Amino acid sequence: MYVDVYHWYKYFVILIFLLSLQLFFHKFIYDQMIITKSEFSLSSPNIQLCPKDTKPEYAFIGRSNVGKSSLINMLCNHKNLAKTSATPGKTLLINHFIINNEWYLVDLPGYGFAKRSKTVQKKLEQMITSYILQREQLVNVFVLIDIRHDPQAIDVDFINWLGQSNIPFSIVFTKADKLSASKVVPAATAYMDKLKETWEELPPYFITSSETKRGRDEILDYIENINKTLNQ
Repeated sequence: MYVDVYHWYKYFVILIFLLSLQLFFHKFIYDQMIITKSEFSLSSPNIQLCPKDTKPEYAFIGRSNVGKSSLINMLCNHKNLAKTSATPGKTLLINHFIINNEWYLVDLPGYGFAKRSKTVQKKLEQMITSYILQREQLVNVFVLIDIRHDPQAIDVDFINWLGQSNIPFSIVFTKADKLSASKVVPAATAYMDKLKETWEELPPYFITSSETKRGRDEILDYIENINKTLNQ
């Protein structure tokens, strides 16, 4: 009888351990976003021609040559999803990519490209402004900042405009691999400290590298948590 109880207890302990292990891995896996499908949907010259469904949209924008296409490809683990180019300022339309058939990643034209004509630049500004202010499906704007540079007026002005317009946004520092490891966090901290001069509450920020995939999980988890909130 003692032996039976002992073996029963031993198996019970093992069972509890395995169940706990299963719950741990279930939480670890399912609390993280796994992108199983990412594909181009369409390009639009204005919001009237954007997708008609109600899936949430997450827009990515930044100055030309900030590494936006490389970041998008890294996030989606799809090398050629967004077209990269040696010539900055090539994105001239609102580009929608459907992710897991659940949400859209939106690639917006970059701002501040000096070689564009004034006519083209004005048209793009109107396109960006109308999308950000009028697109009901827009959930969050990710503003990309090259971590190697001090705060630029054009970026700070855009960030302030988002805040004044009550648009939810986050900051994504790109090209972290271009700095030495010891300079990355101080550079991001210094940038956010600069924003404190005009902001009472700072927006979320992420440090990324398209080369090392740094920040990928953090951004995708951020999007996943928002999506879960929207579905409640």
